[in-house]
Amino acid sequence: MGTAARQEAPEDGAGTARSRVPRRREAPVHGVPAATDRPMRRDAVREESYRPLWVEEPARRRRLPDPVRTSAVRAVIIIAVTLLQAMVAFLCTLAGSWLAFPMVVSSVASTVVATWGALDVWVTRQVWNQRHGVVSTPSSTARALRRERRKARRQVRATERTQERIRRQGGGTGQLSHP
Repeated sequence: MGTAARQEAPEDGAGTARSRVPRRREAPVHGVPAATDRPMRRDAVREESYRPLWVEEPARRRRLPDPVRTSAVRAVIIIAVTLLQAMVAFLCTLAGSWLAFPMVVSSVASTVVATWGALDVWVTRQVWNQRHGVVSTPSSTARALRRERRKARRQVRATERTQERIRRQGGGTGQLSHP
């Protein structure tokens, strides 16, 4: 049957008939109403409010750009292999195996490669930021100061242009034609 009734075999073992045992009322769990003694109607599901299984939350940080993420994954794999080689080299050394020396040499080489992988992530991130720009939001005070400086520079340039125009029109004396 469904979830409304639980089926159990009789305890005395006589016969194969099953009896319907109504569900018992339980305390609400996480806002879900308790089960009732009567079976639910099919349209009763539509009457209850829909509750999703999970709620999407916005990401705290933006996703890494593809080239940076690719180099980060590559670096993690290289570092994991390096750590594995170092562990095998250590265990081979403890066991006195002939494989200890080649593993130590390969671990040293892998350490160099792992360092290169970590630097590759950093360089790739810097290059991506330089090519695609970084979203920066300066404070409103910094923006206002820059705006004032630009306005002052424009005024100085406008004044210089006006003075140059007056010099050219006044015959090179630099004075107006009338006092």
